[in-house]
Amino acid sequence: MNVVLREVHDSDLPVFFRQMNDPEAVRMAAFTPKDPADRDAFEALWKRIRASGDVARTVLADGDVVGSAAVYGEPGEREVTYWVDRTYWGRGVATAALRELLAEVRERPLYARAAADNAGSLRVLEKCGFRLTARTSGFANARGEEIDEVVLTLEG
Repeated sequence: MNVVLREVHDSDLPVFFRQMNDPEAVRMAAFTPKDPADRDAFEALWKRIRASGDVARTVLADGDVVGSAAVYGEPGEREVTYWVDRTYWGRGVATAALRELLAEVRERPLYARAAADNAGSLRVLEKCGFRLTARTSGFANARGEEIDEVVLTLEG
């Protein structure tokens, strides 16, 4: 499967919105907007992302829009995030997309956060060189409760 990143197009947003409303994916991601079905909030978020200095990309697999990947935040505290359609989980798409994003964004350190029980995402991050640096907890909107969270760091 050929995985590439490109700039986000307006036509990608309905796909992202659908993906972010998959109940199983939302539960696994855990740290999501309070109401993923709030289209106005979704549109406002993507308007801010696209207007910022952050790096946001669309993930394509064999030419199909299958997710997004981004680096955001203040210098020295920048984080990676990604979302891949559940039908592509376990096929190396997230790992390939994150590797491409990391090749584009060379600054280090970069951070990532994930629900401690999100084994798939943790594998992706570790394959890309991130290492566990902290354990914490946070309120997970998707689960309606405080859960364990891990922080990973990618150095030089």
